[in-house]
Amino acid sequence: MTFSRAIKIAPSILSADFANFGAECEAIEAQGADWVHVDVMDGHFVPNLTFGPATCAAIRKHIKGVMDVHLMIAPVDPYIDAFAQAGADVLTAHLEAGPHIHRTLQAIRAHGIKAGLAINPGTGIESVTELLDMVDLICVMTVNPGFGGQKFITSQVSKVQRLRQMIGDRPIHIEIDGGITPETAPLVAAAGADVLVAGSGVFKGGSVTNPAPYGENIRAIRAAAEAAR
Repeated sequence: MTFSRAIKIAPSILSADFANFGAECEAIEAQGADWVHVDVMDGHFVPNLTFGPATCAAIRKHIKGVMDVHLMIAPVDPYIDAFAQAGADVLTAHLEAGPHIHRTLQAIRAHGIKAGLAINPGTGIESVTELLDMVDLICVMTVNPGFGGQKFITSQVSKVQRLRQMIGDRPIHIEIDGGITPETAPLVAAAGADVLVAGSGVFKGGSVTNPAPYGENIRAIRAAAEAAR
């Protein structure tokens, strides 16, 4: 992964056809996706259950680019090895998921993969200051984690602006997760984000057998974000 602040679209397979994950991953990449975002939920840290390391390992062979794995689980540390072995390129843990986030980030990086730090809408960025030299990506949640299809929380845009100033010239991606559409993408792109996670915003209107709408949605989000820069 070469660092770049160019806009990257990362469709969330939470909105894909669960019976066709491999084909869905191939379809979104063929239609222009930069990263494939995998939302891992445990029914404990967030009120939903999705998939584990076995699913990540199964879809890895269908992904040519970056597999971006977002762990919405607590505890995190016991599962880092399994998700690293499953082929994650980026492994993101939540600041709120445990008392020793610095140790968690160390453990992720020890596997030679990129370490991400996610923060919920109700979390301030003060604690992030102490972790900037440990992270490769900061994921700002613009919905409360747990479900796809939620409404974008506009108050998080100022958080992105402050994070961008805090990061300075460090090679750290700012990722946005939640409610990304051609209408909301410009707000966060202008504020300094470069990785945009979109679930229903990408998958709506299309299917494995009719993937063209995926490409139309990806291009619309990318164009809106790039125009705002």
